[in-house]
Amino acid sequence: MFVRKQHLETKKAEPLAISVCCRESRLRLIEIAKFPERHFWHGGYDKAKYLTAGERDAFLRQADVADRPVRTLCMTLAHAGCRLSEALALTADRVDLAAGVLTIASLKKRRAGIYRAVPVPPALLGALDMVHGIREAQGRRGKGRGERLWPWSRMTGWRAVHAVMAAAGLEGPHASPKGLRHGFGVAAVSAGIPLNLVQKWLGHAQLTTTAIYADAVGAEEQDIAQRMWR
Repeated sequence: MFVRKQHLETKKAEPLAISVCCRESRLRLIEIAKFPERHFWHGGYDKAKYLTAGERDAFLRQADVADRPVRTLCMTLAHAGCRLSEALALTADRVDLAAGVLTIASLKKRRAGIYRAVPVPPALLGALDMVHGIREAQGRRGKGRGERLWPWSRMTGWRAVHAVMAAAGLEGPHASPKGLRHGFGVAAVSAGIPLNLVQKWLGHAQLTTTAIYADAVGAEEQDIAQRMWR
């Protein structure tokens, strides 16, 4: 009798739980239907949002007219795919102008002292040298060690990036440093970069994490194909 009563009570509670679940799912589906290109899927689940190629271009155009340190921070996030905290920790000695790479400390690892080298465009290297005096810093006795390019707090950096996003007309969860990072991953996979290289550049511990970006390429290709149908 006790088991039967418990069973009945469970069945009474189910409609409320299902109703809440359905409402949340319906809102999620409405959002995805409005902006399908901003969602990538893995195993049937919406994992994160990213800036499309067009949105990233609009962001970088707006960054061009921002204050010079803000511009270089925005360029670094877009072209290196690093986290905001990783960009703010970048020091002058970790900008290799000759090799064309940034040596980024992977701050989300369990132990410190793990770095990854990320190749970046010459335009970014030139901007970093011009604005932050990389060659001059590396020519001094300390070689630029410990000289942060942006001696800002994380909140100051976030506000600077968010202001550029807003000026570019971008809003929503994807209009963020994390959205830039995810956009970098999608762009790399779309360009045919092997997943193991993308994994290395992003500092992912597991290749399965990087593989999520491959699922986003389908949505990106659909967006490109739609241009032929207009």
